[in-house]
Amino acid sequence: MEAKERVNIEPESKTVATVTIQNYFRMYKKICGMTGTATTSAEEFLTVYKVEVVSIPTNKKNIRIDLTDQIYRTEKGKYQAIIQEIKSRNEKGQPVLVGTRSVEINEKISKLLSIEGIAHNVLNAKQHEREGEIIAQAGKYGAVTVATNMAGRGVDIILGGNPATDEEKEKVLQTGGLFVLGTERHEARRIDNQLRGRAARQGDPGETKFFISLEDELMIFAPKTIGKMMEKLGFKEDEAISHGMISKSIEAAQSKIEGINFDIRKHVLEYDDVLNKQRQAVYAKRQAFLKENDDSKIKELCLQLANERIQNDIKTHITDMAGFQNYIKTLKLDISEEQAKAN
Repeated sequence: MEAKERVNIEPESKTVATVTIQNYFRMYKKICGMTGTATTSAEEFLTVYKVEVVSIPTNKKNIRIDLTDQIYRTEKGKYQAIIQEIKSRNEKGQPVLVGTRSVEINEKISKLLSIEGIAHNVLNAKQHEREGEIIAQAGKYGAVTVATNMAGRGVDIILGGNPATDEEKEKVLQTGGLFVLGTERHEARRIDNQLRGRAARQGDPGETKFFISLEDELMIFAPKTIGKMMEKLGFKEDEAISHGMISKSIEAAQSKIEGINFDIRKHVLEYDDVLNKQRQAVYAKRQAFLKENDDSKIKELCLQLANERIQNDIKTHITDMAGFQNYIKTLKLDISEEQAKAN
């Protein structure tokens, strides 16, 4: 940055102070925010920031259809089903947005789609330059977009493309609007909700569906009875089980992980609260120096700080005259033995 802006290039700086994000935000006199997915984290907002979450009704009625999760025995079976789902939706021209948890899965889905000859766009950290352009056209008739979770947030997906004619939009509306496909559930329900929220915006129609396998990371926390039941009933790896009760049990597993992660953040914050008291005291003195214009007062503040430091060191570390003299040498002060004894 310094080289780019043609200013003096300084030596690499050292980190001398850190602060948690929570304590950084708490430095502000007023905190507020707006998001479509705060409800699931309401407890944390209240505990950490003393901020309540209030739900505001949507401007237009939400007509999105959230289909029941499809659960498969194996990851391989899940991916086969995902490709078939995309293929069938694409054949009727319905735009599809595939949400993936990582760049690795993103590229894996892309390869499988290429094998099937399905034209698609890939959006991840490697295509950041075209992010806005790709996500803006994800609502076109017959479009298939494979994106990581962070990709395209804050950009509305316009049905029919951007810009879209009335004819193009109507064509997409006839297919059922944007279809959002989640390749797995995430640790936090907020991320799932953010992905779902890409569809059916501003009163448009849309559908969402999540595909899950018993080999997904999240399923470690899910009830083991699901796998046993599927095995007992002889489900093949590409056969899905779909039931509202199972989806609820998966959400319960997500809630459990959210609780664990919240506890971790809470404990880190409790430790930082102790450091924060010291941080505030040091910064208060720093601000006093920076804002003071009177040289005599600055000198007084310096002497006061030096005196506090020396008094503390004497109480803590020095036990005899030899120790005191050695301490004086470390301060590089020219004090005679008589003066040291007098002090």
